[in-house]
Amino acid sequence: MRLEAYWGVGPKTAELLRESIGESAAIDAIESADIRTLAEAGVPRGRAVRILRRANGTAGIDVLGTSDTRSVYDDLLTLASSYAVADHAADRIRVMTPLTDREAIESRLDDVLAAKAVWTDLTDDDRERVLAAFEAYDEAGGTDRAAVEAALELRDVGLGGSTFEALGAVDEAALTEAAGALGYIRESSDGPRVVEGADEELDRLREQRDAARELNNAAFDIIDTVRDGGVRDMQAFRSGVVDHVASETGIPHNTIRSAAPDEAVDAADYVSATLRELVADLETEVENREATVIEELRSRIETAEGDVEAAVEAVSEIALSLSLGRFAAEYDLQEPTLTDDGLAVVGARNLFLDGEVQPITYGVGNHELADTPRAVSPPTGDRVTVLTGANSGGKTTLLETLSQVALLTAMGLPVPADQAAVGTFETIVFHRRHASFNAGVLESTLKSIVPPLTTEGKALMLVDEFEAITEPGRAADLLNGLVSLTVDQSALGVYVTHLADDLSPLPETARIDGIFAEGLTPDLELRVDYQPRFGTVGKSTPEFIVSRLVANANDRAERAGFESLAAAVGEEAVQRTLSDAQWDET
Repeated sequence: MRLEAYWGVGPKTAELLRESIGESAAIDAIESADIRTLAEAGVPRGRAVRILRRANGTAGIDVLGTSDTRSVYDDLLTLASSYAVADHAADRIRVMTPLTDREAIESRLDDVLAAKAVWTDLTDDDRERVLAAFEAYDEAGGTDRAAVEAALELRDVGLGGSTFEALGAVDEAALTEAAGALGYIRESSDGPRVVEGADEELDRLREQRDAARELNNAAFDIIDTVRDGGVRDMQAFRSGVVDHVASETGIPHNTIRSAAPDEAVDAADYVSATLRELVADLETEVENREATVIEELRSRIETAEGDVEAAVEAVSEIALSLSLGRFAAEYDLQEPTLTDDGLAVVGARNLFLDGEVQPITYGVGNHELADTPRAVSPPTGDRVTVLTGANSGGKTTLLETLSQVALLTAMGLPVPADQAAVGTFETIVFHRRHASFNAGVLESTLKSIVPPLTTEGKALMLVDEFEAITEPGRAADLLNGLVSLTVDQSALGVYVTHLADDLSPLPETARIDGIFAEGLTPDLELRVDYQPRFGTVGKSTPEFIVSRLVANANDRAERAGFESLAAAVGEEAVQRTLSDAQWDET
């Protein structure tokens, strides 16, 4: 398979990869979702992510029906990857795509929930040990030795047994032996090299060779030193040179004599020839000894080859599982119930909100979450809901929360809800409110949200304030058409609007829900019950907003202007709102 066969790899990118790391290595990086290798080769990181997502999950990417859906998807993976215990695990999370096979979803859910339980049960000290083990693994570049050492540390922490069977099955003694051998071999452009400390004889030969090289660069100094010792003939000079070289390098006399020439023109020739031959002989001895040591080390590694391979693979998979389990533990994500139809949540929370949030219960379609421990249970059976209510009342946040639940489930991940029932959707359409008001925006929006309803497969429609892109009267007509089309196509939809009173009678399988503002806090912030009331039209309650503007007016003229608006929306309601806020403060 050629590089150009992969989505997003054009001629320029392919040539870049061939020149930097070679075609085979590039294909391996793509197949193993190795973002780091592609980025280091010069591919922009964002492009590398897109290439790998398509390479590893083209069908899953097609589930993301709109740019807003893709934005939520990207943000979810960015959040999840921030809890990765290793760099490669973070990369693998970033390229995860929705799964199209129910068994694959169930399998990943089981794996992540098991990892969540393991992470939750670890003590703080053991969690630090796990993180430190993976940090060392990353710093070492994820080598086989680093993986083996990480595996030994993880086993010592206790990450074995049924949760991480591959790690529990390896031979610890064999791994320990292999770790030492792996640590002594370093691969280089010139081939394998043995590091210092692996073999005493090799270390000694290297020291002697290096010392002989240094003397070889100072041959004339040796001549002067030996002559200063009072030698009177060539025989004595030869003997003096051997003694001097032996004392300076630790090389045995016999080794030096064997390197000395039988004949020499003069003293300088004798010293130079001796040292040249001595260095050459020692280099040969070092090479031979290093080859012997490499063979011995590899023999030790091969003895544990199966365990090493198992450890390398196990550490990579454990890093991914623990990363996702750590993410699930941080946000207390729970297992969703997989259904054929419907989307319902009990006690759902938006992962992108900070601080205290009000959990929400909601549902559309068919599900079996009627018997819940909460006072409110999500209705079942409706194909479409029309969500109405106060400005800043959390309607868009609810749509985003539902999209998070649907996307996480599609990726085989637990969800931010006490309970959830999630169906299978071929397309998830999330469309945020857009402020532009022109024909171009209307056309592009319709081209974005209508096709998923007309293609084969079930669509989930989460559409926010459709009326913002055209005039209210026509928007109501279009929204009626979308609701009817959603029902006719057996899709599911949640449509946010302020036009509930302008809609024609909805299909029997559609309902209207409302979110209500309840007043102002003592700080004049809007107080909202974010839990929708089912079957009830919510009100935008402009008197609350106007009341706040009246109270916060900076000068008399400005206040008078807002008071004129208060008269328009009902001065009595405004005064009652301000009085209630002051009463709450006392």
